[in-house]
Amino acid sequence: MQPSARPRAPLARSTLIHMGVRIAVIIALTTLLSYLHMFHTLRTEALAQLEQHVTERGQREQAVFVLAEDNHTVLKKALAAHLQSLSPEDVSARFDRLFVHLPDGTVRNRPEGFDGTRMPGVFVPRGVNVDADVRRRILASYDVLTWYGPAFSTRFTDTFITLPEGPNIVYWPERPTYCQDASPTESVIAQEFFPLTRPESNPERRTAWTGAYLEPISHKSLTTVSTPLDVDGRHVATISHDVLLEELVTRTLNERLPGAYNMLFRQDGEVIAYPDMASVDPRHGGTWRAHLRGISEQVKNLPPGKSVLEVPEYGEYLAMARLQGPGWSFVTVLPERMVTKPALAAARYVLLLGLMSLFLELAIMAWVLRRQITRPLLTFTEATGRVTSGDFHVGLDTTRNDELGQLARSFRLMADEVQRREQALREANEGLEQRVEERTRELKDVHAQLVQSARRAGMAEIATNVLHNVGNVLNSVYTSAQLAKERMAGMRLEHVSRVANLLQEHQSDAGTFLSQDERGKNVVPFLDKLGRNLLNERQEIVTYLDDVGRYTEHIGDIVKVQQNYARTPRLQEPVHLAGLVEDALRINAAGLTRHQVKVARHLAELPSLLTDKHKTLMILINLVSNAKYAMDGVPVAERLLTVKLERNAHELVRIQVHDNGMGIAPEMLTRIFQYGFTTREEGHGFGLHSSALAAQELGGSLTVHSDGPGRGATFTLELPYLPVQEVA
Repeated sequence: MQPSARPRAPLARSTLIHMGVRIAVIIALTTLLSYLHMFHTLRTEALAQLEQHVTERGQREQAVFVLAEDNHTVLKKALAAHLQSLSPEDVSARFDRLFVHLPDGTVRNRPEGFDGTRMPGVFVPRGVNVDADVRRRILASYDVLTWYGPAFSTRFTDTFITLPEGPNIVYWPERPTYCQDASPTESVIAQEFFPLTRPESNPERRTAWTGAYLEPISHKSLTTVSTPLDVDGRHVATISHDVLLEELVTRTLNERLPGAYNMLFRQDGEVIAYPDMASVDPRHGGTWRAHLRGISEQVKNLPPGKSVLEVPEYGEYLAMARLQGPGWSFVTVLPERMVTKPALAAARYVLLLGLMSLFLELAIMAWVLRRQITRPLLTFTEATGRVTSGDFHVGLDTTRNDELGQLARSFRLMADEVQRREQALREANEGLEQRVEERTRELKDVHAQLVQSARRAGMAEIATNVLHNVGNVLNSVYTSAQLAKERMAGMRLEHVSRVANLLQEHQSDAGTFLSQDERGKNVVPFLDKLGRNLLNERQEIVTYLDDVGRYTEHIGDIVKVQQNYARTPRLQEPVHLAGLVEDALRINAAGLTRHQVKVARHLAELPSLLTDKHKTLMILINLVSNAKYAMDGVPVAERLLTVKLERNAHELVRIQVHDNGMGIAPEMLTRIFQYGFTTREEGHGFGLHSSALAAQELGGSLTVHSDGPGRGATFTLELPYLPVQEVA
């Protein structure tokens, strides 16, 4: 057959495909490694930039809070010193000149000459006892705020001092009439900032910060910083600033890293400032509140000394800076996509360059392959076709110094060698038929010898099986004969002679002897009892002799069964399996009794089925006999043989013979049915082998299971379930 001019899968194309695939895999791996490298690099840079940004912002945003605490330090020292310097005369004269008791029960600044933009305002609620000490502290607070209030107003909306009794001294240029407008019953000490400075709430006497709240008058978001002043262990005043949060919130929301957003949290996790999530990431949608709570939890649980944290459930990185003063947390959140986006762009660029390089390399490679490989290979294909057709004179380019040139020279040598061998083959074929005939005759002779050897081997195996099975039954025959002999020897026949002699001695007065003599009175009962005893003994002897007859008949059946092994027809007859199992146990009864083995029967009542009765009985006898010997090493009281008969769900009848004897090692389970294999010293390895063959001939199987040495074994015989009624 001539080869086709062009193959269906050219070598060059398949080579290009394979190389292209490999190069593409390399490009893909390179792209992946580039992406991972870029992502790691950009992630490291982004996190470093994020940490630096948060640190700088934290230092910047906490400046006003640090300044407030510094101001309080100055005010606290100034107020304490001024309280010590004021004399009672100065206090009394100046207090009445600056302040006045109004009809509403309050004490406020005198209206004449009061300018709230340049001086502090004073408000004492109704019901406060303004004694000399309160006057002195009000006047000292008024003087300190007059000195320092204008300077502090450039950064703070107000500065005020509150006394524990209720008076409030305020410098608030934006609300100069605050003290004049206050309600007579307004209680400043009930607001959030003041209880934070009481000794019971602030035993360390530190500066305290309120949370962010909306000031009810100005409606501006504020936080209040307060510092208690104690003199001689007594709380005499609280110095406070209101810090506007409007600028802080505006900077938090607007001044951010590209793609990131800022948030501000209190110490308890409550949010102070956060952006509109729809403008940051519309994908969050209605889950923004849950997202916000998640970030708050992450901030509260951030380990000490760690400022940057990855939040994989939201695909974000967050950095936190703790603001000195109120202890608030300034948080910047950077979405992971801001890191992956540049990495993906770089990876796409690498992938595009790789694909372009791949196409260029494949084009160059295709041109080289077509010129250097495809064309020379087509020449080889044509030369192969000529050699196939019988033309051995082929012309190939043998001048090349590469592999193809070497192949051409080898092809030339091959063609010459093929031509030479074809000639030799033609000559060899001439004498082939004669040698074939001679070899055929030799094979026929060898075949005849093999057939004869097989017949002898089969006869030997049949004889071995017959001897093994007959030996098992002969043991039972011998046992039954011995028992009958023992029973015969134990019959008390001598008592009959003694009674006869006794009656002969008293033959003349037999009536008087039997009715009046003490010994004569016992003769009749004794004869009756002796007769019943002899009848029982005779019955047992007859039973043993029946067993001998049945066992002898079974020996003949075994011989017949073994003679029929090679025959195709099988003898099937109705068999009651439960009765057959009992026969097998009865045949081995003597041996079981001798070995003191107890038998447990679990025999289901099944209808008679068609099978070979004698083969089945032979198998059961072997299994029971083997189980008996397997329990020789078990204590006498524990020897138990369990026989179970049941029908399973696969239309099979299962007979199981289980013993609690020596067990079988795992490596022995695969060899247990081999011809000649045995574990007993006096065994010969024929019984289980022949039983397994017989089970196959019956259309069933014989299997074994054991959990190991010393754990007993279970042999299972499965036979087809063919009820007599269904077959009929």
